[in-house]
Parts: sequence; structure tokens; C-alpha cells
Amino acid sequence: MKHIAIAAGLIAGLAPAHAAEEWKDQYKTLRFGVLSGENEKDRIARYTGFENYLEKELGVEIEIFTAGSYDGVIQALAADQIEFAFLGSSAYAAAYTETSGGVVPLTTKQQEDGSTGYYSIVVVRCDSGYASLDDLEGKVLAFADPDSTSGYAVPYFNMVKQGYEPGTFFSATPFSGAHETGVQGVVNGQYDAAATYQNNEINGIPQRMVAKGMIDEGTVCPIWQSPEITSGPFTARANLPQDLIAAMQAAVLAVPEKDPEAFREMDGGETSTGKGFIAVDHDRYQWIIEMRDWLKEQRRSG
Repeated sequence: MKHIAIAAGLIAGLAPAHAAEEWKDQYKTLRFGVLSGENEKDRIARYTGFENYLEKELGVEIEIFTAGSYDGVIQALAADQIEFAFLGSSAYAAAYTETSGGVVPLTTKQQEDGSTGYYSIVVVRCDSGYASLDDLEGKVLAFADPDSTSGYAVPYFNMVKQGYEPGTFFSATPFSGAHETGVQGVVNGQYDAAATYQNNEINGIPQRMVAKGMIDEGTVCPIWQSPEITSGPFTARANLPQDLIAAMQAAVLAVPEKDPEAFREMDGGETSTGKGFIAVDHDRYQWIIEMRDWLKEQRRSG
């Protein structure tokens, strides 16, 4: 473990984890936040194995933090209510802006093929007859959350660049509140389409909902896909002790090897296609911050 921790610390520019663990005197409990991509019960179930793994690996109590919106997790980081969080790229950018650079990206997920990205998609009912964005003119498209990368920022940004101004092209663009809620709304006829994400054709929100029995296979189909999105980071508050940050980074990097079942569950269970994690730094996400700034300017000028 010592060698893994030292390597992880050097990769991310952090203090090596063999340093004295005085942080345990200050942090008897560590909390990590999980975004509202799916319902709270499933979020907690998906990360319980990881929670147990961290308790054994780090030797302190671990708690999962959930909120009803992405901003709830971001604000919890900003208020020092939680120490770590799994964030999408846009949520990380929002947290970085909200805290004036007070967060540090540690790791991101790597797929079996070595890729570290995913895609925003727009899904419709397969029996709707909609085959492209052109068919959705005057229809209702649900975005997921204002701080969602794949559920709002990336599809909005790319639709505008492709000539589809969401505010005028669609009849309405409500926020569903969560990825699963948006997809379920399409199935139920509440929305004509919804923005969500997938890593590949066998792993993503729709596929996970099928695996959980929430929707039937073949009910929703993607009709639009974005360019590849940089996968979001597992993030730490920058004001934490450096040896704590390094120890957590090393633990996350090691989970696929040390607790494969915990990793499989947090990666989507039956639809898991992840290989593991790699260390990352802020430069990887600077373009997301710039994209969010562009979106804000568009809203102000609109």
C-alpha cells in the first residue's frame, strides 16, 4: 500500500501518504458526496461497498452524503460539510468556481478500453418516430440539472453550436432534477426527449435503468450524441491535510484491485465496464470551466 500511496501522491503533486497520519486526530469521520443522477436509495446502495472498503483502508468512519440536486453536493463542499465528492466535469467546474479554486481533482474512471470519457445523449421513446433533433422542433426536451455536464452543459453548448438554440427550437426545456427522472419522464410521456449520458452502448443511465428493472429494454433510444466528454473527478477540498488527500487518492486508485466487488457496484453493477481509476489534475477540466462561462454569458445576453 505504501508504494501505491507514494506514487499517487507524486502523480497529483500531493504530499506522499507515508507521512504521519495526524489527520486522524482531526477527522474521525470522513464524508463523500454523490450526485443525484439516480434515486437516493440506489445511490446509497451503489456506494455502500465502497464506503465499507474505505473504512477498512483508512481506519476511520466513512459516511455517504446525498442531496436532492447537484448544487446541494457542491454547496456542502463549499461549506466544509463534506470532505470529498464524486463530481461530473461541470459540477467540478461549478465547485471550483464556487470555492475560488478550493477543490482538487484526484482521480477519474477509466473504461476497459483505456478511455476516460463518456457521452451526452438525447433519448426518446423508441416508438415515438423521432429520429433526430430536427424531429424535436417544438417538442419538450428535459435537461437533468443546471450543474450536470452531460445532462445540461454539454448538450446545450453543442446544440447551439450545431444551430439548435434550445430556448427557441424546443417548446420547453425543463429540468427533471436527475438523469433517471428525465428518462422515466420520456417513458411516461411527460417529456418528448431527455438529455442523459452513456459511456458506451452497453453502459449508461438507460442501460442501468433496464438492469434495475425501472424500464423495459427497447423502450428508449438515443437520437443524438455529443463529442466525448472528459469524465468527472473524485474531488477533495483543497483545505484538507495533504497526507489525508494523498491517502484517499491512493485508496480510490486501489479499490478495483483490493475490493473488485465494491468497484463493480459503484461502477454500475451488472452494466459495469470500468477498468479502474487514474490520477488527474485541474488542467484536464479547464475547458469545462470556460464552457460554463460561455453558457452564463449566453443566459445573460438572452
